[in-house]
Amino acid sequence: MAMLATMATGLLFTPAASASAGQTATAATSAVAKPKPRPAVWAGTPKASPSKHNGKCPVKVTFSSQIKVKAVKSKTTVAYRWLRGDGSKSKVKSFTFRGKGVKHFTVKESATFKGDVKGWQAIQLVAPRGATSAKGRFAVSCGGGEDDYEVVKPPRPRVDARIWVDEGDCKATLVGRISASGTRWVRYQWVVNGHVVDRDAVRVDGSRRVFHVISPRDDFRGWASLEIVGPVDASSGREYFKIRCEDEAPKVSASVSAPSDYSGVCPATRAFTGTISASHGHVAVKYRWIRDGVAGAWQSQYIGGRGFQSVSVTDVWSASASGESKRAIEVQGGSTSSTATGKVTCVAPPTPTPTPSA
Repeated sequence: MAMLATMATGLLFTPAASASAGQTATAATSAVAKPKPRPAVWAGTPKASPSKHNGKCPVKVTFSSQIKVKAVKSKTTVAYRWLRGDGSKSKVKSFTFRGKGVKHFTVKESATFKGDVKGWQAIQLVAPRGATSAKGRFAVSCGGGEDDYEVVKPPRPRVDARIWVDEGDCKATLVGRISASGTRWVRYQWVVNGHVVDRDAVRVDGSRRVFHVISPRDDFRGWASLEIVGPVDASSGREYFKIRCEDEAPKVSASVSAPSDYSGVCPATRAFTGTISASHGHVAVKYRWIRDGVAGAWQSQYIGGRGFQSVSVTDVWSASASGESKRAIEVQGGSTSSTATGKVTCVAPPTPTPTPSA
C-alpha cells in the first residue's frame, strides 16, 4: 500500500496529470483496501481405531480425521497429506467439491503393524490454505498373555428358499430348507412382499424343510424370503414368483379344416374336420355345424383335463355332382370359426370295352 500511495503522490505532482488520473489512483487504493475473501480450513485431531491394541499381531489400525472448509467459491479443491510419528509423510491427496458455505469431510488412512509400536499421526492441509491438526496417538502391543483367549462363535444356519407356482390350482408353494450345525431349535418366519405372513419354530438336526402356501383369489406376484430369527439371524434372500389364476369360465374356440380337393367318379364322400379347444378346466361345449350357410342341430362335446385341451369332430359331405361346399362351427354363447371350403369335380367313368361274342 505504501508503494501505491507513493505512486499516487507522484501522479499528483506530474504536470501532465489530469483529474481523471487522480480518480484512478483513488479507485486503486479502494480496491486494495477490500481484499477478496479467502476460504477458512480446519483439521481435526486424528482418531485411531483401535487406539490401544494388546493381543495378536499383525493388527490393522485405521486413522480418521475430519476436515472442515468454509468455501467462498462455487468450486473448491482440498489437498492434504498424513504426517506420521516416524517422520514419514504420505503422498498429497486431493478432492474437489462444489458449493459455498461450511462443508465437513472425513478422510481415513490404515496401517498394519506386526510388532510393538507407539506413535502418532496428524493431518496437514496444503490447499486451499495451510493448516496442521493436533497429533492423534496410538499404541500397539503384540504380547500374548494368559488372559488371551479366542471367542468361537457357533456356525450360522444356512438358509435357502425355492418357490414355484401351480397355475392350475391358483397357488404358490414356498419351500425352504434350513441347515444348522448340530441339533437345535430354530425360529423362523416367512416374509411376502415385506410383510411377515407366518412364524414357527422347528427342531433341526442337520437340515429340515419348511413350507408355506400362498392361495390368492386373483393373480398375484411379488417376492418371498425365509428369515431365521433365532438362535442367530440369517436370511435366504428374495425369491420372486408370479401366480396366475384362470377365469372361472374357460375360453372356448373352434376351427375347421376342409378336405383336399377331389376329382373323380361321383358320388364322392368327403369329411370336414373341426377342432374345439378350451383354455382350461372341465367343460361341456355345445356347438353346431354351419353347412353352406345353414345352421344344423346343436351337439355336445365334453372337454376335460388340466390346462389347454382340444378335441376333434367331423362332418361328412356326400357330393353327387361337381361343386363346392362350405363348413363352419358355431360355439353356443361364443364365437364362430372361419369358413372352410371343399371342392369336388365329378369325372364320367370310363366306357367299358364290349367283349366279342364267340
